[in-house]
Amino acid sequence: MPITASKKGGTFDPVPEDIHKAICYGVVDLGTQENPLFNSHDHKILIIWELPEQRIEIEGEDKPRAISREYTLSLHEKSHLRHHLESWRGKKFTDDELEGWDVQKILGVPANLQVMHEKSKKSGNLYAKIENVLPYKGQDRKKLEPENEFLTFSFEDGNTVLPENIPEWIEKKIQSSLEWGAYNRSEEVPKSEEYEEETYEEIDGPPF
Repeated sequence: MPITASKKGGTFDPVPEDIHKAICYGVVDLGTQENPLFNSHDHKILIIWELPEQRIEIEGEDKPRAISREYTLSLHEKSHLRHHLESWRGKKFTDDELEGWDVQKILGVPANLQVMHEKSKKSGNLYAKIENVLPYKGQDRKKLEPENEFLTFSFEDGNTVLPENIPEWIEKKIQSSLEWGAYNRSEEVPKSEEYEEETYEEIDGPPF
């Protein structure tokens, strides 16, 4: 669903259907969320991009529009997250990477987003959905920087201090997670193993 990274909410037309230039500026750990449809609990993350060529006026300021997608935190071969990340970077994950890969590597990385409209089953309104994430091949790729401040949060960091720039609806989502409840009960939430980041120097190589 489309979002504007702001404390205040609002109602806007959905991002147009098209292939949009985008820059990732947000990777937020939503924790383990209940899925009533399948009577299960899944660890979720939210990835947020800004669209520099799609503008909107907020409180008198010209801002890039933003769009996000929620993913299950899994690199299983059938997961949407793995499919989109491999499409974005233009290559498959190695066996070693599949053992554990830091999703925050995508912060600041440009992409082309394929956006399509779907109708909400609840409201009947159209909303913008990210169908695919494609590599950005523009010559300005190395110079692109998001206008928004990076938005990150991870339960693996061992704290529950939320960023000041986090929108209220994301804050509420995090606070509905099992991890947040465990912290508030002073219970220890197991941390995942940390992995070293990789770097790529070739201009035409994979972006992350």
